[in-house]
Amino acid sequence: MATKKTAAPTATYAEIQAEIARLQAEAEALREQEVGEVIAGIKESIAAYGLTAADLGLAPKATRARKTPTKAAFADGNGNTWVGRGKRPDWVRAALAAGQTMDQLRVS
Repeated sequence: MATKKTAAPTATYAEIQAEIARLQAEAEALREQEVGEVIAGIKESIAAYGLTAADLGLAPKATRARKTPTKAAFADGNGNTWVGRGKRPDWVRAALAAGQTMDQLRVS
């Protein structure tokens, strides 16, 4: 029966780690060079075609305009106010139940 021979490692762990570090540095240098070339090409195309950030989908997104605060349309004289939109507040319902009208609560 033949015994299996194990091959002696050709490099040590430290040597392999050093090679990895060297290759990573080389890769990063190549990447930087290629990125510079790509950016130069993109700038050339942008200038040639007169493209804008919006054309490229890079313009800031429009924000929704917030509604300006509306003045109170109704008040009860006790500091409660309501602009007249949405569900009627409890104080309006209580005033109506007590016999007041919406015209009486209206702010002039």
